[in-house]
Amino acid sequence: MLYEDPKLTSFAAPKGRVSAFGRPGGADMNWLDSIRWDRDGLVPVIAQERGSKDVLMFAWMNRDALAATAERGQAVYWSRSRQRLWHKGEESGHFQQVHGMRMDCDNDVLLLEVTQLGHEPGIACHTGRHSCFFQRLEAGAWAAVEPVLRDPEQIYR
Repeated sequence: MLYEDPKLTSFAAPKGRVSAFGRPGGADMNWLDSIRWDRDGLVPVIAQERGSKDVLMFAWMNRDALAATAERGQAVYWSRSRQRLWHKGEESGHFQQVHGMRMDCDNDVLLLEVTQLGHEPGIACHTGRHSCFFQRLEAGAWAAVEPVLRDPEQIYR
């Protein structure tokens, strides 16, 4: 389903060109109908870093979030706590450039291939860590095994 042009660095289409989905400016959105949305109109999404293949985070998208992601070339999620679209990085400056998108065999989970922007190394987690998956089960307890790269107090002012 994904058309990935190696000359493009993201899904965002250069002016006057078709997007990576092969459509000009949001015309045909039929590809969204292939997704098995849950009863709340959401689909789970995993963001994976392009270079390292690290799993950075898990979030949800609704139809509008997924369409916005495809149009912008940056990740836009549905915030269940805020009940609104959430452009990743809108507060922190830690945006996710989307390079590829895959759907699982059941059509009910998406995987985004992203570059985490805004800090080197990339920070995807609101705790100031590279990945939201920084806790590991060790001897029957959860232990933080990834360092805080930037104090969240400095990120979210």
